[in-house]
Amino acid sequence: MRLQIIVIGGGAAGFFGAITCAIQYPQSQVTLLEAGKVPLTKVRISGGGRCNVTHHCFEAAQLIQYYPRGGKALRGAFTRFNPKETIAWFNSQGVNLKTEPDGRMFPVTDSSQTIVDCLFKAAEKAGVLIKTQAPVKTVLEGFKVVLKEGEELHCDRLLIATGSSPLGYRWAKNLGHQIEATVPSLFTFNIRDSRLEGLAGVSVESVSLRLVESGKTRLEQIGPLLITHWGVSGPAVLRLSAWAARLLYEHKYKMSLVINWLPEYSPESLKEELLNLKVTSPKKQVQSHCSFKLPKRLWQRLVETVGIDAQITWSAISKVQLNKLYQELTQGLYSIQGKGVFKEEFVTCGGVSLKEIDFKTMQSKICPGLFFAGEILDIDGVTGGFNFQSAWTTAWLAGQSMGAL
Repeated sequence: MRLQIIVIGGGAAGFFGAITCAIQYPQSQVTLLEAGKVPLTKVRISGGGRCNVTHHCFEAAQLIQYYPRGGKALRGAFTRFNPKETIAWFNSQGVNLKTEPDGRMFPVTDSSQTIVDCLFKAAEKAGVLIKTQAPVKTVLEGFKVVLKEGEELHCDRLLIATGSSPLGYRWAKNLGHQIEATVPSLFTFNIRDSRLEGLAGVSVESVSLRLVESGKTRLEQIGPLLITHWGVSGPAVLRLSAWAARLLYEHKYKMSLVINWLPEYSPESLKEELLNLKVTSPKKQVQSHCSFKLPKRLWQRLVETVGIDAQITWSAISKVQLNKLYQELTQGLYSIQGKGVFKEEFVTCGGVSLKEIDFKTMQSKICPGLFFAGEILDIDGVTGGFNFQSAWTTAWLAGQSMGAL
């Protein structure tokens, strides 16, 4: 019996699921449908065109910590296919990956085209039939796939890997699935504040960011921060946006943000260091001299903010001024007024409810023969290769199961 298997979606998950299935079940016919003219668009632009394939993290218990939604469901899945297997698979296809200091992994060529070419060649070798410019109009029970130009395709198994496309959610819902509300994840913060004006491009190695509501901390992240023309970005901001995706959406992206520019210091040690500067650098001007790992321009701006004159030396600074400076360094209050976009790598949280999916096979518990992989599921990771890894993993699991009789 020659099974007919259709994969809708020509992204990372769709390609990898189709390839895995075609290799595992060579007696089946796997057809991949892509609405656009060019598949794998997200792969092409990710990581600034270098493609952040995965992350150098091989323990499932540690790996799931990078997923604001879906981590629990992925734990078992990651024991079967995690970054170690991803690296091995690409290596088997002649593509070597390298690890950067922050754990992100890229092809050694530093070109996403390497990954695109690899997936195309693997699909072709495995016998996957790729149809581009084949937009799907609707999916009916019994797995009749109707294309927009009217062509009808029938299949025994169906994998929907349409990312954050509203169409994919609609088809899943029509086939009986619950869709968790989709909202943006991984975005920058728009902040208009005189303390940040003119500092675009200034970065800080480590800051603590706290989202505050009615004086109470709701969520916190620590990491690098980049000041931009429109506000703040960088890993700490992106991670916070991911974990707080629903909270910020509910508040229409208007919340209070507290920045601690020196989180490596305890309150006591920072106060002691500030007092120590009065002793060790009495004749040096406060604005031009500090012992902290802060960019000079940022330090000068924060000193100006609390009203310390450019001529004031450390010996002349008053207790009131010192306390104001301490407060600004550790508890600066900023107002988020909206969200920006993190490059072109749009990520959403929400999607097909994970309760309705068997994570051993990625098959629907509601509709036998229907499988899901990638971002259409209510899974999203922080920046760093984690979203691609969940795509590879869920697609591999689906591919391993779809052709089974």
